[in-house]
Amino acid sequence: MTRHFLSLSDVGGDALAAILGDAMDRKAARRGLPKGQPDADAPLKGRVLAMVFEKNSTRTRVSFDIGIRQLGGSGIVLDAGTTQLGRGETIADTARVLSRMADAIMLRTDDHAKLEELAHYASVPVINGLTDLSHPCQIVADLQTLLEHGKALPGLEVAWLGDGNNVLNSFVEAAGLMKFNVRIGVPEGYDSDPAFIAAARAGGARIDTYRNAADAVRGADVVVTDTWISMGQAHAEAKLAAMTPFQVNSALMAEAKPDAVLLHCLPAHRGEEVTDEVLDGPQSVVWDEAENRIHAQKSILRWAFGQI
Repeated sequence: MTRHFLSLSDVGGDALAAILGDAMDRKAARRGLPKGQPDADAPLKGRVLAMVFEKNSTRTRVSFDIGIRQLGGSGIVLDAGTTQLGRGETIADTARVLSRMADAIMLRTDDHAKLEELAHYASVPVINGLTDLSHPCQIVADLQTLLEHGKALPGLEVAWLGDGNNVLNSFVEAAGLMKFNVRIGVPEGYDSDPAFIAAARAGGARIDTYRNAADAVRGADVVVTDTWISMGQAHAEAKLAAMTPFQVNSALMAEAKPDAVLLHCLPAHRGEEVTDEVLDGPQSVVWDEAENRIHAQKSILRWAFGQI
């Protein structure tokens, strides 16, 4: 049966823990190697990953490209503006063609329904590189980063500040699988998807929503934020005004535990959702988080090919 990585729930808690363990082990085994040198075992030697981008990308594009190379395989990038994807070919036909030409497909797009349709018609693994609904690959890297910094996941108190977007949806989804709690600080009207919250609570996580940023952060082990204006959205003055009280600054970080860390999936709008002082400060682990996109993608790929 073809393994698709469309959401964290597709994987489940046990397999997610195994993916995280593999990512950390493979990262440690590469220490000191040039970034383009394949891993010693080259577990995906000869495999080709088709990377389809309908949204701009830096970290997703580079991490999947470097990741498949380190696993011994190769990748090909397809942009909507320069391929038939942007000229009206159906998703079903694209899925059928790419399944004949590549061993796996990564899609970064807007509408989650496109991803689901691609997976329905593909006969090779399909991986969610981001949709407007969720961003599971990012969360695998985030959880890896927390583990590396000594944060055990069960019972962890995670504070989210800002927009109830796709990254938050996947963080909430992970909470139900890995048994940690999420304190959502978000202005009214910008809440997380209620279906993700309900599922996480059913899994045993505590998910609380706060309209006051300090209440959300108080006593947190981890503080997470993201850009307030998501990719493709218009620059909305009303939204920025509503989000301003949820800016992560030094005063807000002081409400968290003294050993709390900051996560941000990047790119950051410095001076909006987070200040330079915090983003570049000693509690920030965002650069480890960014690097870990490579190691997380590699283990996600190995899972999709049945190696984990």
